[in-house]
Amino acid sequence: MTIAVIPIIYVLPEEFSLPRSNPALPMLVINHWIIYACIIFGLWSGMIIGFTTDYFTSNSSAPVLVLVDACDNGPAPNIIQGLALGYLSCIIPVLCLAITIGFAFNTAGLYGIGVAALGMLGALPVALSIDGYGPIADNAGGIAEMSGLPSIIRDRTDALDAAGNCTAAIGKGFAIGSAALVGLALFGAFITRVDQPGVDILMPVQFCFLLIGAMLPYAFSALTMKAVGDAADQMMKFIIKDYEAGMATEKAGGVYKPDYDGCIKISTDASLSKMILPGIIVLGSPLLAGFLFGPDAVAGLLAGIIVSGVQVAISASNTGGAWDNCKKEVEKQRGAFKAKCKAETGKSLDDIKAEHDALPDGDATKTQLFNKWVKKALYYREKHIAAVVGDTVGDPLKDTSGPAINILIKLSAITSLVFGSYIKNYHAFNKDN
Repeated sequence: MTIAVIPIIYVLPEEFSLPRSNPALPMLVINHWIIYACIIFGLWSGMIIGFTTDYFTSNSSAPVLVLVDACDNGPAPNIIQGLALGYLSCIIPVLCLAITIGFAFNTAGLYGIGVAALGMLGALPVALSIDGYGPIADNAGGIAEMSGLPSIIRDRTDALDAAGNCTAAIGKGFAIGSAALVGLALFGAFITRVDQPGVDILMPVQFCFLLIGAMLPYAFSALTMKAVGDAADQMMKFIIKDYEAGMATEKAGGVYKPDYDGCIKISTDASLSKMILPGIIVLGSPLLAGFLFGPDAVAGLLAGIIVSGVQVAISASNTGGAWDNCKKEVEKQRGAFKAKCKAETGKSLDDIKAEHDALPDGDATKTQLFNKWVKKALYYREKHIAAVVGDTVGDPLKDTSGPAINILIKLSAITSLVFGSYIKNYHAFNKDN
């Protein structure tokens, strides 16, 4: 794409001028090669963000292997290391975005920001393809398990699923990076719409709403995570009740058929009803701030949402992806140990454990079985429990809260832009009203 974009820039004039956000400053003179550089900055920033995401979420990379080792001591170290991993993974993407924005804005103003966003989105077909790979591989594993296929099939789909977790995280990295650039371009368009020369964060209204805007991604994430947790809790209670009723039916001579439709209804209802309040926050917060305190308040709010939301989204997405692949790696190690046991003894671990439990205490054979197989089996069982806890915590982060922040950034900026003129002229504390 770096080469393919070159002929396109010749559609632009060789040199042209654009007004600055501050009318008092002279016109910005731009060469079409500067626009090319803005596109390339966006394009390569997206690629670096993708590689960084892959490094922090791949089950063969050092950060995820650290999580695997942390599971030796239970769920708590896994959670601590996973959160730290997500926070560290923000550094390189944010630096890339800062460099891109700094160059594009300094050389071509908001127009440069817009074309940089186009450069990052230029790889969108690839990003969408790899983003779709993850769910496909995950569902293939679910079908294999429900169909009762041999365990070797599940092992292969798990490997594909682990790769899919990385590709899904990479796709989200592209989306988050582009959301920051697009959100900034829309933010600039709002400032132009309301005829503001700029945003002074040292002014009280702007700074107060900058803090409020930085808080909104956390409130939004909390609501989406709580929605997932509440729906999961409701579904588990329903499944337990349905299972107990099914067992009673079987004891009475009937046939137990799980109520899948009930689970689907719980999930569907929650996905609609639980999103009402987050939607109100996205649409209502810029309108409420604007109608009460005017464009200055909205400007501070949007700046806070963009600056805070990028970090929240990246860390949530990468932490969840890393925990998921940590679980996959632990399951891979556990499966390899089971295969080794089968190859050396000709028995499964369950058979060996049953043989161990049947022997009297103090028996030399029992001690030998414990030291060689049972002890290690118990170790992998506890390690797997710790990894599953991390994966369970990570799912609402990577699949709900992280991707949803993109909506918060873009839709709040679009809403502000659409109502910009009205906010400028008719807010509550407008002295001209």
